[in-house]
Parts: sequence; C-alpha cells; structure tokens
Amino acid sequence: MGLRFADIAQTIDHSLLNPALTVRELEAGCKLALHYGVASICILPYYLPRCAELVAGSSVRATTTVGFPHGAHATSIKLAEAIRALDDGAEELDVVVNISKVVSGDWAYVRSELSAITEAIHSRGRKIKIIFENGYLGVPEKTALCALCGEIGADWAKTSTGFAPGGATPDDVKLMRAQCPPNVAIKASGGIRDIDAVLAFRALGATRIGTSKTREILEEWRRKLAAPAV
Repeated sequence: MGLRFADIAQTIDHSLLNPALTVRELEAGCKLALHYGVASICILPYYLPRCAELVAGSSVRATTTVGFPHGAHATSIKLAEAIRALDDGAEELDVVVNISKVVSGDWAYVRSELSAITEAIHSRGRKIKIIFENGYLGVPEKTALCALCGEIGADWAKTSTGFAPGGATPDDVKLMRAQCPPNVAIKASGGIRDIDAVLAFRALGATRIGTSKTREILEEWRRKLAAPAV
C-alpha cells in the first residue's frame, strides 16, 4: 500500500519558533497544525501552556525548545527550562547541545549536561530530541554526538535549529541514521520547504521533519495523491 496523507502529516513537527510571530499567528499556527493532524507543534516556550491547552485530547503533541537556538546556556538554566516546559505541558523537548563545548572537545561536559536533561525529561515520561546544529560541526563531532545519543538514551537526534548556517542535508541525515543506534530516531530540520524534500529525508531514515511550511507541504502532498498515475 502506498503512502497516505496521514503518513506524511504525522512525520511533521510544525515549527512556530520565529521570535517575531504575534500571539494571533501563534494561535493560528496551533489551529493549522491541529487541522492537518501533524505529529507535534514546536512552539515558542512562553506560549506552550496555551498550545498544550489547544491540543489536549488530540493526537498532536505540544513541544518546545531548550537552550534555543545556540545551546550556550548554563546546564542549570537548561534544566530549569526543561522542568518548566514539562510543567507547562510539553510532551517532547528539542534540546540544543552546547555547541562551544562540542567543538572544544569537552565531551565530559556535553555528556554530563545531556545526561542530566535526558534523565529529567524521561523521569516525567516525556521524550527528548537532541539538536546537533550540524552547520557548525565536522564529521567527527557529528559521529561522536550520535554515539552519545545512544549512550544516554535520547529519543531523537536532530540535525539543526534552522537558525544557523545551513540546515538539514541528505549527507547529514544519512550519517546520523548510520551512526545512531536503532533506538535513536532521526529528525531533519532546517530549510525543508517542499514535499520532495520531506520524502527524500524520510527515505533516508528521518521519522520526523521540522518545518514552518506545513500548509504548503501538505497541500502539495494532497495534490500529488490526487494526481492520476502516469
């Protein structure tokens, strides 16, 4: 059986992280995501309680970010952010690594921080996506982060925030899927704007796609499904 509309809709994390979004736009974005039945809404943290209220009783998850977008917060601040987000109704949290510590090779710090945050999230029965921000990293750093995700039991490894040079690339998704253990899923995010990109990343092993172009992508997918076979 071929892919259905819902198969693609349910891979999308609808991104509402532009800092200039108005309250009206955040509200409309949540309702759009509910209309399409996406996997989750990744919302600006301050609006998370309202997002959680809107999605209650649906299959759409309320999610937000921690240490976003640069990952440079102190560990204690990231932990406080994570706990507040859990209290506000987050079911999944997208956590940025400390990029400076990664490129400095301070793996003890990176491991300690991500372990503590993962433990806090998992203790509440929620899930974590670890954002690598690949635009700043070389293959050795990406590979080491994949191994670390496996060690600490992360639920997803994620390519990018969308706020740094470069976003998701096929090479990065291929590398992350090859280097992460099977229990760590892959999320592609950053610069994904059309259905062909979604399908390509899905074929490479990404099970979640972060995008703000949800309406455009899913309407394009609807048209593809309706088009007669050639």
